[in-house]
Amino acid sequence: MSTDKKDKVNEEGFGTTGHSWDGIEEWNNPLPRWWVWTFYVTIIWAIIYTILYPAWPLVSQATPGLLGFSTRAQVQQDLDRWAETHASLNAEIEGIELVALPDNPDLHGFAVNKGAAVFRANCSQCHGSGAAGVQASGYPSLLDDDWLWGGTIEDIAYTVRHGIRNETDIDARWSQMPAFGEILTPEEIGQVVNHVLAISGQEHDAALASAGSQVFVDQCSACHMEDGTGDRTLGAPNLTDAIWLYGGTPDKLVETVTYSHFGVMPAWGERLTEAEVRAVAAFVHQLGGGE
Repeated sequence: MSTDKKDKVNEEGFGTTGHSWDGIEEWNNPLPRWWVWTFYVTIIWAIIYTILYPAWPLVSQATPGLLGFSTRAQVQQDLDRWAETHASLNAEIEGIELVALPDNPDLHGFAVNKGAAVFRANCSQCHGSGAAGVQASGYPSLLDDDWLWGGTIEDIAYTVRHGIRNETDIDARWSQMPAFGEILTPEEIGQVVNHVLAISGQEHDAALASAGSQVFVDQCSACHMEDGTGDRTLGAPNLTDAIWLYGGTPDKLVETVTYSHFGVMPAWGERLTEAEVRAVAAFVHQLGGGE
């Protein structure tokens, strides 16, 4: 490459840039005036923008700008405006008896739609976007009629409001299954697991199940009842159906009996308004499993 100046001038009177690449030279044509002025305008506009609006990132925030504009404040204004618009409906939801809510179609429809939004934002992470739960992972389906603590709309609202086994709400629903690996021998655990397989209609060892029936009566019936149908006042699940919170295979049952489980649900009454708690209860109740 050569950088020697070439004494050449094009038709417009401009010379070359002085560079040559393998004999190829480039005319030193200036940029169009309109492009240059547009470039200057964008620089001026950028400077004015950074003065008036948030622009340059600092350690904990961006420069605020002279106008004090905030997208977050704008969103909050929209939220406040909608909250004001729906204030009367929210007050009605808070004041009505939940069992009477379906008798008011308009209010019930508003509550269900509001509850659906609350569910998607706060509950779907565990129970799934369609409320079907995550099988064998401790996140129950809310679509069926198998409720640990009751499936009436009042029961659902109570569970949402206070949660389960959390340490932040003194009214949280609470139960705890012992880790029977510290109480029973492996042989006894195998027996009681076969008994549970038998009463739930699954393939089992009849001899082990027969021996396990007494172990079940002695160790498990206080919560799950002698017939294994459970007790909702204690959050003890029905063991005679095909719905399992942590899995119903022999291996999963041995794991549950040996180590137990201790699922926790937050107390949403500390995070949601009463209207939101009632609305999400109405939404869950009408999904198909509400009683």
